[in-house]
Amino acid sequence: MIYVGLGQDSHRFEPEDSIKPLILGGTHIPGYPGLQGNSDADVILHAVTNAISGVTAMNILGAVSDRMCLEEGLTDSSNYLREAMNHLGRRRPVHLSLSLECARPKLAPHMTAIRTNLSRLLDLDPGHIGMTATTGEGLTSFGRGEGIFCTAVLTVSED
Repeated sequence: MIYVGLGQDSHRFEPEDSIKPLILGGTHIPGYPGLQGNSDADVILHAVTNAISGVTAMNILGAVSDRMCLEEGLTDSSNYLREAMNHLGRRRPVHLSLSLECARPKLAPHMTAIRTNLSRLLDLDPGHIGMTATTGEGLTSFGRGEGIFCTAVLTVSED
């Protein structure tokens, strides 16, 4: 059996003088302010977590992640992704496609590191992780550099 989950997430940048780091796909991207949110606000990991929730029907972002973040102090979004993975049972990811919209940062120099980290987190060959980025010609707030938007499509197979 094959399942497909769709997830998305977006966050606005912190002010330019913020010391919060920008984390995308669990990877630190130097030279940019972080994204606003209680956690590290990693839009990639949040979108992938939501895609897993689309397969399992168990929402992690919301009450579960709020408890983990606000009560347990877990702000690293990889914790939310791992919690979502726990609900897959005998199913496992076989392909991930990511599409990001942002004016900054330029993602091409970071894609290999992001894919490598996602590969580790999802136990998925990096060659099965596709990633694209666009500015959307500046038509949205993301394309104008105010934040980052991510869509994730996750294909999962049952063992």
